[in-house]
Amino acid sequence: MAKNMILLGPPGAGKGTQAEFLVSSYGVPHISTGDMLRAAVSKRTALGLKAQEFMNAGKLVPDELVIGIVRERLAEPDCAGGFLLDGFPRTIPQAEALDAVLAEMGLQAPVVINMEVADEELIRRLSGRRMCDKCGAIFHISRDAVEIGGPCPVEGCGGKIYQRADDQPEAIAQRLEVYKAQTQPLIDYYDRKGQLLRVDAQGRVEDVNARVQAVLKDRGIV
Repeated sequence: MAKNMILLGPPGAGKGTQAEFLVSSYGVPHISTGDMLRAAVSKRTALGLKAQEFMNAGKLVPDELVIGIVRERLAEPDCAGGFLLDGFPRTIPQAEALDAVLAEMGLQAPVVINMEVADEELIRRLSGRRMCDKCGAIFHISRDAVEIGGPCPVEGCGGKIYQRADDQPEAIAQRLEVYKAQTQPLIDYYDRKGQLLRVDAQGRVEDVNARVQAVLKDRGIV
């Protein structure tokens, strides 16, 4: 069975960490929307140049262009054994367009890993996040001895620790509401199609990865 996967999850669910595990375990490329668009622009493909016009104007890249760029990316040799899509699709029209592209290319429908975390835990994770204003390193007050305005602990950095405005509890709650409103229809769409795999993403990252691996094995992806 092809290792075609889509990763869903709210801010703070740990998608980045699990994506690293999946890419390492299954030998598939991690394809994020941002990386894909930047690569198409860098390679100066026809679709990439069109997308750049919208990006330079501060506008969203239209779905038809994004779908075309996705198709170009999935046709590359490193996707022959599967892929991990992250950040796409975001809407049902995008999901339907992706279904059509995969069918046209003769590729298997992906399994959709939905990482589920209680809002209270997401707010705890995100509100405790701290960053360095110089090197960009990310820390968390639950495990790192850092304070806002204090020095970055990375040797030789010299930066200062700060908290992003959107990591304040009130802002996080708003972000989560927006995520739910946008993503719940997509979750329901894949659930109806029998492609959704639900994973409890609370607890240690190793335990979460074990659950992800277990649901994939149950689906025949090994």
